[in-house]
Amino acid sequence: MKINYTYSLLALSGGDVLTVFNSLFFILGGITVFMIGMNMMGHNIEKAAGRSIRRLMGKATVNRFAGVGTGAAVTALVNSSSATTVMIVGFVNVGLMTLTQAASVIMGANIGTTVSAFIMALSSAGGSQFSVGALFALVAFAGLVLTIASKREKIKQLGYILEGVGLIFIGLNVMSGAVNDLVESENIGSAIENMFISLGNGKSFLTWEIIVLFLLGAFLTALMQSSGALTAIVISLASSSLISLQMAMCIILGTNVGTCFTSVLSSAGASVNARRAAMVHLLFNVAGALIFIFPVAFAGKYIAEFFGGFIADTEWQIALFHMVFNLITTAVLLPFIKYLVKASCILVREKKRDVQEVYEALDTRLLKAPAVAVGQVRKQLLKMSEDAFKNYKLSLDMLLSGDLSGQDEFAKTEESINAQNKYIVNFLILLSSQEISETDEKKIGSFYRVSSDLERIGDYAENITEYAEKLSIDKLSFSDDAKKEILEMDLHLTNLYKHVTAVFRDSDLSFMPQVEFEENETDRMNAVMQQSHLRRMNEGRCDAETGAFFLQLAVNMERIGDHMHNIANSVLGYGHSAMSTK
Repeated sequence: MKINYTYSLLALSGGDVLTVFNSLFFILGGITVFMIGMNMMGHNIEKAAGRSIRRLMGKATVNRFAGVGTGAAVTALVNSSSATTVMIVGFVNVGLMTLTQAASVIMGANIGTTVSAFIMALSSAGGSQFSVGALFALVAFAGLVLTIASKREKIKQLGYILEGVGLIFIGLNVMSGAVNDLVESENIGSAIENMFISLGNGKSFLTWEIIVLFLLGAFLTALMQSSGALTAIVISLASSSLISLQMAMCIILGTNVGTCFTSVLSSAGASVNARRAAMVHLLFNVAGALIFIFPVAFAGKYIAEFFGGFIADTEWQIALFHMVFNLITTAVLLPFIKYLVKASCILVREKKRDVQEVYEALDTRLLKAPAVAVGQVRKQLLKMSEDAFKNYKLSLDMLLSGDLSGQDEFAKTEESINAQNKYIVNFLILLSSQEISETDEKKIGSFYRVSSDLERIGDYAENITEYAEKLSIDKLSFSDDAKKEILEMDLHLTNLYKHVTAVFRDSDLSFMPQVEFEENETDRMNAVMQQSHLRRMNEGRCDAETGAFFLQLAVNMERIGDHMHNIANSVLGYGHSAMSTK
């Protein structure tokens, strides 16, 4: 058989060779169009449904069944299990999700990706009189019209989604047409048929052939970093009757292992739990492949006959097998999530370098889910604001008490604030280049300014620490009246911080009246402190050197209030009133 196959290849004419190259180029082009369509559709659905995805991810914390449902829903939305697992690795890395929660979501992601196979199978429906691909080519054109003609962001997003859907079917049709051209060529078709017969499309189906097809599926998926692209090729071959369902099942099992390469790659350099999440994904998919490989090897024909009793077309049988495989694997392994997690902990051991740094770093893996990344930036800014206000309080305490023992703690926190500012700004630059909604674009623009305001609050706190140090060296202190005015100013700053935090944390503008009141009070207290200083100087109750520090302190505290006020005002472009939403 193999001798005949080799001879038939050598017997190809020059015209046949050109046909092979033309078809190969069209297949590669079809894969390209298909993957562009998948990315365009997934990115714009995620962009349009960012809040929905965040709510879905929140539900993953309820229980393992909610986690499976969440993973399936998110993957069906973004149309890529690889994208979902990369997001999950990022979530685990920054502490948004526990390892056990991640395991159930990963299982659900494998179920959600089966939607892609049904979309691909749909592309072959219709027969010679009606082409579904042609209908979706029209859908792509309709999407193009919407993106060109409309100025509204939501309409444009819908247009891009329709373009993506259309390009998926166009790419599938290009691949299918290229494969058909090869089959319809007498010499080439005979050579290809002999090749697949030698790989198990005939009466025999040996162990080595199963292994070859399985490894081929895993390798090509890892190479393309897309199980969907290889599944599309498999369905195109099946629609031309070049491969049997039994062969396709072996390749599909391989794609489920190969798709783990993306999550493993994304976990490189991440925290220990993030690498464990990638390991859970690998263990789950390998276990699923092992569960099914033996039935496919020894009872593949009976399985094919079973699916044939429901659906006649091989491409639909492949899609159905893909779904059944993932459903059964999830049902079998879901009760053993804790053991999968324990196995990942044994295989990926914790090392000292995996301990969290001074602050919780923003993970670039979150860029796969821009809407979630925006929420995480807000969380990090809130952490930065806590550090900045903590340092302000520490600096004021050292100033009033004369106890400078907190200087080391202050310096460490100030260093962290500066590092956070640089990291957040760099992350925002990367985030702003992603596909984001109009609202998130406004948030990102405001976050730049918020990070800068917080860094400046830290700088003013540093000034106050320097005043405390100079007063201590010169053995100077403020009068009781001066201290009373300082504490009154501090009370207004503390109230201002509380209300600004409420506005920024929840984008809730209903606290803005309190913010405005307290900010005005800091301005008033600055004026009061200036006038009181002049009165005490005239009365001889204050010396010039101590008075200079007092005046500088009043200005610095008022400036801290100004920057807090800026943070609250940054929400005006996208915030809402909690009262108006009830």
